Amino acid sequence: MGPTPADGRAGIDAALVKRLIAAQFPRWSDLEVTPVEVDGWDNRTYRLGDDMTVRLPTAAGYVPAVAKENHWLPRLAPSLPITVPTVLAEGVPGEGYPFPWSVRGWLPGRTSDPNHIDDMAQFAISVAEFIRALHRCDTADGPLAGAHSFYRGAPPAHYDEDTRRCLAALAGRVDVDRAAVVWEAALTTEHSGPPVWFHGDVASGNLLVADGKLTAVIDFGTCGVGDPACDLVIAWTMFSGDSRRAFRRAVDLDDGTWARARGWALWKALLNLAGCIDSDHERAVENQRVIGEVLADHDSFG
Repeated sequence: MGPTPADGRAGIDAALVKRLIAAQFPRWSDLEVTPVEVDGWDNRTYRLGDDMTVRLPTAAGYVPAVAKENHWLPRLAPSLPITVPTVLAEGVPGEGYPFPWSVRGWLPGRTSDPNHIDDMAQFAISVAEFIRALHRCDTADGPLAGAHSFYRGAPPAHYDEDTRRCLAALAGRVDVDRAAVVWEAALTTEHSGPPVWFHGDVASGNLLVADGKLTAVIDFGTCGVGDPACDLVIAWTMFSGDSRRAFRRAVDLDDGTWARARGWALWKALLNLAGCIDSDHERAVENQRVIGEVLADHDSFG
């Protein structure tokens, strides 16, 4: 869970981006600035001409990710089998905007959706291969999991209070007894190997596809070095059946890591559900589905 952008998000628009570009990178001032079709929460992104994007944090809590990505993306990219963002320029506060920002290369493709994917099991294997390659990257001087990653890569116990509060709030509306067992199982394991690189938000919105296949991974804002369990949440949020089995085989991590991954997925789904169960039926149904998938998976694998 990250900070609420509040006024920062509302104050970012194409006119601001035009002013920032004109003031700091005048060589690009004649290029058109347009919102992207699918935007994120931590950052607002605008297309700059045909070949670039401008990415601006929406709140102070997301600012550390700017320097982190600018520094580490060029170092990680050569070791990864999938394209990642290329940083072209680093902007500074100005024109009434208080945070650093960046200009990046445009990555073709669309955010992943089952309707855009030819073979979901093969897609799951491609995601697993990206994760495995990330684990092989040199961790020397890498940022250890902590506040900058919203504690992705750290033990899920950081969100124990959140999770128990949600369980209490959702009593009678989800199977909180089974969910508590899954959460306890996540807390009783720990990452026993050396720390590895993790992305922190391997989710459909951060995976780009073209011609039915995975082509790029974006938004490394929560990346760092630590426990890779957080990167397995997609097993329940996007994959199921054959694709989940293919992902699990290909990513090849131990049962304890999967137990913690179920904890991460459960925490986020409970948190989302507690916030929307009486106000957003479609979102509530999706989070209830994820919770049910996680509980069933625990019953199958323990």
